[in-house]
Amino acid sequence: MANSAAEMNALLGRGSEFEGKLTFEGTVRIDGKFNGEVHSEDTLIIGEGARVKAEISVANVVVYGDVTGNITATVAVELHAPARLKGNITAPQLIVDNGVVFDGNCQMSSGKSKRQAEIREIAAAAAPESGSDTVDSIDAPIITTVEPAIV
Repeated sequence: MANSAAEMNALLGRGSEFEGKLTFEGTVRIDGKFNGEVHSEDTLIIGEGARVKAEISVANVVVYGDVTGNITATVAVELHAPARLKGNITAPQLIVDNGVVFDGNCQMSSGKSKRQAEIREIAAAAAPESGSDTVDSIDAPIITTVEPAIV
């Protein structure tokens, strides 16, 4: 994930306050106070000392500050000390450092539907043009068996 200031599109600095709906592309960092909603298909960084009270829906979120509200991420949520989160998380990947305070629930989405879409695309490209119904049968669940390792 992008962390350098050179790659950031916007910054809400320390001492700044904003209330409303934030929609953005690229990487945005909040170091001040924010109250409202955040929507993006990219990365949100909540810096140490930041206070965010929001419903957050982004691809990636990296948290060092205080967040009150639910976070939905399509890629990953990272909680780094001294982060404090009071709310629920929905994401396929969650990273939590020692020293983080998380008060809420986490639902790990499997990403299965995205994987099935990728398989459909591959099968459609490889399928003969005669209208074979092989691609339609891919809607069945993908089952993976993992054998326990003997140590």
